[in-house]
Amino acid sequence: MEFRVERDFLGEVNIPAERYYGIHTARSAGNFNLSDNKVSFDLIKAFALVKKAAAITNEKLGYLDEVIANAIIKSCDEIVGGKFREDFIVDVFQGGAGTSTNMNVNEVIANRANEILGYEKGKYFPVHPLEHVNLHQSTNDTYPSALKIASLFLLQNLSEEIAKFQGVLQKKEKEFTSVMKIGRTELQEAVPITLGREFSGFADAVSRDRWRIWKALERLRILNIGGTAIGTGLAAPKDYIFEVIDVLRDLTGLNISRHENPVSVTAFVDDFVEVVGIIDAYISNLFKISNDLRMMNLLKEIRLKPVQPGSSIMPGKVNPVIMESAIQISIRVRADFAVVRECSSLASFQIAEFMPLLAFSFIESLKLLIKTTKMVAEHIEGIKPLTDNCKNYFEKSFSIVTALLPLIGYEKAAELVKELESRNIENIKQFLEDKLGKGIVEKFLSAEYLNSLGYDEEELEEFLDDINPKRS
Repeated sequence: MEFRVERDFLGEVNIPAERYYGIHTARSAGNFNLSDNKVSFDLIKAFALVKKAAAITNEKLGYLDEVIANAIIKSCDEIVGGKFREDFIVDVFQGGAGTSTNMNVNEVIANRANEILGYEKGKYFPVHPLEHVNLHQSTNDTYPSALKIASLFLLQNLSEEIAKFQGVLQKKEKEFTSVMKIGRTELQEAVPITLGREFSGFADAVSRDRWRIWKALERLRILNIGGTAIGTGLAAPKDYIFEVIDVLRDLTGLNISRHENPVSVTAFVDDFVEVVGIIDAYISNLFKISNDLRMMNLLKEIRLKPVQPGSSIMPGKVNPVIMESAIQISIRVRADFAVVRECSSLASFQIAEFMPLLAFSFIESLKLLIKTTKMVAEHIEGIKPLTDNCKNYFEKSFSIVTALLPLIGYEKAAELVKELESRNIENIKQFLEDKLGKGIVEKFLSAEYLNSLGYDEEELEEFLDDINPKRS
């Protein structure tokens, strides 16, 4: 392997000649060789957009030569397009509030820009990573801004997957609308319901989550770009500070704006804490739906699509592995959310120094949720109702007597249940038909009646008069 030598005030470092990162990145990689987790490329691409916006603004306002600016812009475009992944080598568990990440981006852009202009990597002429790529910027305004941009794109993707998830649940709601079954409370049989109505509850919960994701997008659209080191804009010209956010908005297509008090959002990252609180509601719903489907599969009310053999020793065993995976992801994401809260709390004075871990945890959680939501939605599409089993549970449950309360009252219903228990009657629906008449039972235990919201007293009276003319 061939090397080039780069120098800083601490000394010299050998850098692989073909690599685009530089001495600061190499030192960071050596200092923080801690895990297999490198900075998310979603964050790197967002960083490149920030650097591009800065270069465009600085060139427009006369602070950056056009030739240098264009080389920087082209380099940024290549990163956004997916190039140079192997050059972003910094570990997520880095100290320095993200300076290592910022410098990694600056060096790759500078070296590629110099190469575009026909100069050698590592010489940093005519394009310098700090003098040009990082002009009028600090880690403390570029890192949070890049993180918010990456997060906004991921939240948009999550919103799209949740919308598809809701659509699948609504489809199943219609498909299962006439499948009668027994509801359950406290893990015990409860009043009758239809499988479709149960899925309507799932769909409605997920629809609320779509609204919540929109609120999360709103919370992250305010940036501190232009605030430089501590939010005061020190060492940046006023015209740059006000212009760069407009350029960044045009580049990203996101509804972003500059915060009126950059000092506040440089020192505090509570907006991320608020967002994980909002998304945590979706985690609760995803967890519950996955677990409910797992138990419905256990009860053989539904059949989850078999996707892999379930045992290395028991032939033919199939496990609800997709639901189990979703539950594990829910647990993992909640752990990431706890990290976000802790990193926010540990911010001190004018800086949030634990942004790298916050960023890693937040981006990981969003990417996991996007993939998991898609996985669960696709799996639910393959669910089949076990109608006969649902009917069997339904017809053998004492709880179906509850549907007749408007007709016979609580005391009479209790007497019927007592008789059912004493005689050990299994086909309860048939017993009720013998006692009350087939027409009445079919009416009160129909999918139409059970899916309606309560009953209409006048309609009930008319129905009873029709089946029993002597009553009137």
